[in-house]
Amino acid sequence: MQHLKYYIVCLFHALLLVAKTRAKVPAIIVFGDSSVDAGNNNYIPTIARSNFEPYGRDFAGGRPTGRFSNGKIPTDFIAEAFHIKPSIPAYLDPAYNISDFATGVSFASAGTGYDNATSDVLSVIPLWKELEYYKEYQRKLRAHLGNAAANKVISEAVYMISMGTNDFLENYYAIPGGRQSQFSIGQYEDFLVRIAYLFLKELHGLGARKISLGGLPPMGCLPLERTTNFMLQNDCIESYNDLALEFNGKLKGMVMKLNKELPGVKLVFSNPYYIFMHIIRRPLSHGFEVASVACCSTGMFEMGYACSRNNPFTCQDANKYVFWDAFHPTEKTSHIIADYLMKTTLAQFRS
Repeated sequence: MQHLKYYIVCLFHALLLVAKTRAKVPAIIVFGDSSVDAGNNNYIPTIARSNFEPYGRDFAGGRPTGRFSNGKIPTDFIAEAFHIKPSIPAYLDPAYNISDFATGVSFASAGTGYDNATSDVLSVIPLWKELEYYKEYQRKLRAHLGNAAANKVISEAVYMISMGTNDFLENYYAIPGGRQSQFSIGQYEDFLVRIAYLFLKELHGLGARKISLGGLPPMGCLPLERTTNFMLQNDCIESYNDLALEFNGKLKGMVMKLNKELPGVKLVFSNPYYIFMHIIRRPLSHGFEVASVACCSTGMFEMGYACSRNNPFTCQDANKYVFWDAFHPTEKTSHIIADYLMKTTLAQFRS
């Protein structure tokens, strides 16, 4: 009997510990580009949208949400892994309100970057505006929950930042007379790292304490970039991949610096590069059949950024493809990457 009582007490404490651990992260708050945009671009005047079929065909309800995917994106899976909610809504979506946003919200905008000039290319939400929306969110949250409860959410939420690809592929390399005339590529990297540094400092000043800064994927292996690599039979553009690695190294160094500078912060660098590259180079080991071209394509290499409306060539089973469109991964790929991040850098936010 004594042993049974001891067992019950131990079980109770274990369950209490699990409950406390789960309660550690009350919300996921997201900044960034199309990799984490849950549909904000649907509500601004831009062509950078995915609110049409076949996008979202594997999302709950089978409808396009504005996510650049056939289904969920990484931050949705991360919110699910933290036992918060099955998906994270877009801040500008009128179908949701502050009670929904209190447990997770995305301010991300497809086509944006660290550089304001990047957001100008497709007339999307610049990073500074995403931060203004966050400040507005804080005011609404305090009105909704009260100061003490809102401050607890703000300090214990996990903040996810994912951007940078557009700064290079849609801005620096795409517009020769723009940033290229002002910066060498190394100088431009440093320029972007400085913007990220100041953004993180401001976010900390607003109460954020658990922050994940995302790195660049292997940009040279995106189907959109492989299209232009005629000389090497549409293989990955290694110079772009090398750039991603170099930039990620600078971001990681900056994260280490800020961890020493900012009191009470737990800042991690979440690097998707290596897991994404492993999926691309060894697709069969992850259950994929196609890694070079996208699901919503003709089977040829594509020049378009997004899927075409009602494309008759869209693949039947997106789970066989690494990429959904020429720029973005399928839901399955996003799930694998999110799982990897949960087991590595994001694991420390569980405790």
